[in-house]
Amino acid sequence: MASSDDRVAGSDTGEDCPCRDGMFDTLEANRRRFIFGAGSALGAASALALATLPARAAEKAPPGAVWYDVPEDPTKVPGRPVAGDGGYGTRSQFETAVRIRFPTPNANTSWSLTPLASLYGNITPSGLHFERHHNGIPTIDPSRHSLVVHGMVGTPKRFSMDDIKRLPSVTRRHFIECSGNGLTEWKSPKGKTVQQTHGLLSTSEWTGVLFSTLAREVGLKDGAKWVLGEGSDAAVMTRSIPLEKMLNDAMIVYGQNGEAVRPEQGYPLRLLLPGYEGNTNIKWLRRLQVSDKPFMTREETSKYTDLMADGKARIFTLDMDAKSVITFPSGDMKLPGPGIYTISGLAWSGRGRILSVDVSTDGGHLWYPARIESTPEPMCTVRFTFPWIWDGKPAILQSRCTDETGYIQPTLAQLLAIRGDHGPYASVYHLNSIQSWAVASDGGVSNVHA
Repeated sequence: MASSDDRVAGSDTGEDCPCRDGMFDTLEANRRRFIFGAGSALGAASALALATLPARAAEKAPPGAVWYDVPEDPTKVPGRPVAGDGGYGTRSQFETAVRIRFPTPNANTSWSLTPLASLYGNITPSGLHFERHHNGIPTIDPSRHSLVVHGMVGTPKRFSMDDIKRLPSVTRRHFIECSGNGLTEWKSPKGKTVQQTHGLLSTSEWTGVLFSTLAREVGLKDGAKWVLGEGSDAAVMTRSIPLEKMLNDAMIVYGQNGEAVRPEQGYPLRLLLPGYEGNTNIKWLRRLQVSDKPFMTREETSKYTDLMADGKARIFTLDMDAKSVITFPSGDMKLPGPGIYTISGLAWSGRGRILSVDVSTDGGHLWYPARIESTPEPMCTVRFTFPWIWDGKPAILQSRCTDETGYIQPTLAQLLAIRGDHGPYASVYHLNSIQSWAVASDGGVSNVHA
């Protein structure tokens, strides 16, 4: 496992730092961009495209794109025909952001990471949503798939996909974060980029049926307190969920970002538990069993528990606590020189809305309020920004958030004081400490503990 850490820490994510928005190498250049931003950006992009055209012509198009020859002047030749892509659009051949897989020995039992530094706004494109699988991605025919709700219910029922889609639906934006997000970072900084340190986080717009609707269909017996969710993958993933959570806001989703849930995200049906650790959001959902007690499955006893300083472990620590991270500038980037920069990042909480975000440029000695770019929603990421004048001296960038419960994102030292640092990965799960990025005098940005 240690060798896997080393390999992923040194892998290339394809993030091209010099072309990042908000990166200005001088104060005067920045002022000009405020006035002539659109034109300057277009000119720079055109020059870059022309300069790299011969080299790119021989390259394979990135995943999700098709390579097309680039004309010297697109106004002098006809474009491509309507629906020439076969009826399902592709992204530009010049957009290269991709998920990267953590190099576990078995690709079926592994995870891939979202390129957070390449995203805009809050929503993660479906094709870049992180993955975590325990025995590969099953291929499921929706016409043969069904969901059984049974156990402590009045009338057990089997719902086909058509049955579920006939029920009243809701559409909501929520993040999903694996509780192992950042597991390599407890003892020392390992990941070079924000994709490697925080990439087990993604946000989508989800469409589906509330569990409370299904509960009314089957009826719940007195004494019911827990629900077992079971997937149709080869791992037959199972987790116990408190009935209170299921009735509050749990969704049975079939839609993601306006289309069907992707196969790697649980097609055709996924359990969505806003704010709960990712492993509980059972993909390829086929069964919900209502009970008066938890089922104590493998994934909630030997795994997905929080090791504490006294050697004991907490179980059913399901909520993802408030967390934030700066995505620009972040690890493995390089600032071209002193000037005005727009620090940008994401903040989220599994316990409700983000209330505020603060940014520090001196390792946490002084904190300044950041601007939240959108109206905070429950259990949904927000993007924050902060204008920063870099004087060319070494700096340590940090962000911390506060959610609507009043919880403030902790430091790593505060977490270790409670959890301890037993084993090679300490407490493993639920690392939500403040992330530090060190900016060197040459502009290089690296992952540090500060």
